Amino acid sequence: MTRWTMITGGSRRLGREICMAFAQRGWNIVCHYRDSAAEAGDVVEQARTLGVQALALQGSLDSEGDAESLFHRACAGIGEAPSCIVNNASTFLPDAATDFVAQSFLRQLQTNLLVPLVLGKLLHASWSQASHASGVASVVNVLDQKVYNLNPDYYSYTLTKLALERATIQQAQALAPTLRVNSVVPGLMYPSGPQTLENFRMAASANLLRRPVEPARVAEAVFFMASNDGITGTSVCVDNGQHLVPLPRDIMFVVDDLLRKNA
Repeated sequence: MTRWTMITGGSRRLGREICMAFAQRGWNIVCHYRDSAAEAGDVVEQARTLGVQALALQGSLDSEGDAESLFHRACAGIGEAPSCIVNNASTFLPDAATDFVAQSFLRQLQTNLLVPLVLGKLLHASWSQASHASGVASVVNVLDQKVYNLNPDYYSYTLTKLALERATIQQAQALAPTLRVNSVVPGLMYPSGPQTLENFRMAASANLLRRPVEPARVAEAVFFMASNDGITGTSVCVDNGQHLVPLPRDIMFVVDDLLRKNA
């Protein structure tokens, strides 16, 4: 049975890990990318060495039209609708409740919430119209441990991820039995924004297991949620328990304060 999965933001960092997790387990992949053509090409090349088919597709994900274009180009490129879509791409911009602006909020809302909802709707429609002997299609949303460990930083980003966590349940209810919808909730894996390597080194172990979250473990969880046909409407945290360590601010800023005090 040929199975395809489409991973948004698949060329770098966690997206790359997710692409390879599927390819290593015999799934064909569509690697979406925005600007990183060379990296996407490398993902496709590596996947093909594993004996699977792979396709790279470029596109922004700033609107409903962008999501529709990507989905239809993917279907045309592989000759069918994918069996799974992993909504990994996101926009992550710093702001607070006291200074957020509508334009920034809406930009993050479009990419982080609207696009995953549209892609899920389109996948459901495609699978509803065709006879698939291979079972149920699935969507896996990539969230953030911040949805279970709230603090006021990255205000708009956090709100969009909170909405996507709730939407995971609503879509699972509304799109069954044709489509399963689940989420994976990673902890801190990579430096982000203005974070220094020293800051990241300290922050990466600020969890119950006192060690960095391995992106490969997160990617394995994404594959598990996609391939286990008994799970829907569920979120699983892969964060070494980071969501159970409440902090008054984002871990990056907490560590910055510690570094200043120890300077």
